Amino acid sequence: MKIERAVVREIPLRLREVFESSSGEVQNKRVLLLTLFGEGLEGWGECVAWADPSYSDETVDTAWHVLTEFVLPTVVGQEAADPGSLLEAVRWVRGHRMAIASVEMAAWDLTARAEGVSLSEKLGGTRTMVPVGVSVGLKNTDEGLLRVIADYLEEGYARAKIKIKPGRDIEMLSLVRERFPSVALVADANSAYTLADLPRLKELDGLHLEMIEQPLARDDFLGHARLQGEIATRICLDESISSAHDTALALELGSCRTINIKPGRVGGLGESGRIHDLMRAAELPVWCGGMLESGIGRAHNLALASLPGFTLPGDISASRRYWERDIVAPEFEVIDGLMAVPSAPGIGVEVDVGRIEALTVREAAFVA
Repeated sequence: MKIERAVVREIPLRLREVFESSSGEVQNKRVLLLTLFGEGLEGWGECVAWADPSYSDETVDTAWHVLTEFVLPTVVGQEAADPGSLLEAVRWVRGHRMAIASVEMAAWDLTARAEGVSLSEKLGGTRTMVPVGVSVGLKNTDEGLLRVIADYLEEGYARAKIKIKPGRDIEMLSLVRERFPSVALVADANSAYTLADLPRLKELDGLHLEMIEQPLARDDFLGHARLQGEIATRICLDESISSAHDTALALELGSCRTINIKPGRVGGLGESGRIHDLMRAAELPVWCGGMLESGIGRAHNLALASLPGFTLPGDISASRRYWERDIVAPEFEVIDGLMAVPSAPGIGVEVDVGRIEALTVREAAFVA
């Protein structure tokens, strides 16, 4: 299939509430959407970069620059025998995995539609329902946090992930564990700690957490290995993992016992599959994280999470968890801790193009 046209758009989407982590807070999200066209079909992808470089060195504006100046002018006119081959012409671009991922994932959607199969089926997914959890941002008070968690558990989420940082960690988590003694809990630090905090981090072992996510700096594989050797709580790597190569390094050093695979962070679904396969060979579980995606990115994440190695609940919350109104139909819902994997061709949901066009604040189109 020849890529005949490509369009990248930026739209603003407002979260229902402020989402805060140790990296900062966000409510008004700038979203980049990528559309590829070929043979009367279209494929959709989403760039997960944030407006600022607090989570990653990529931002909405760096992604826009790389996509419009280098990637899309080259991709348009290329034959897309498969999603990976489409990007061969831009392999010289270093880094910028979030920008690249938006194109690669749109290509997966496009080729799945052309074959008349769901994205899950094309990726090798084995499940029609996947367990999902919810990520809870930092709250000003313990009472507020407990109330929010209770509400989400009432909605049926299979586990709760709680953002932490120094000063808002052990005591706060202890209260949560006391209130919810049997609930699966995850602590997410977003690199807020160092090995100097080891005595504090050891206290996590008494809370029986599912894991602590990304406690140390993203490039500190050795530090994570040392920490994992000192604590019983399972370490999960997130920001540290941008490729299968990073995964192999983490496994060799013993830096973690699970990985949060975010396809938009690691360069797309193909690289996500390679990370999944390495972890499965090591008999270690993985799960699919979220980056406050719209329904387009969420549909891609669900398809990925249907692969057999994704045995832990992911951060793939219902549309209404984040948005008053999503940009896909039907919107995603959680039922008894599970979310249905779309079975229609491609990402399996209908994109609200009219609403996207109405929201668009900038657009660039490329024609073969």
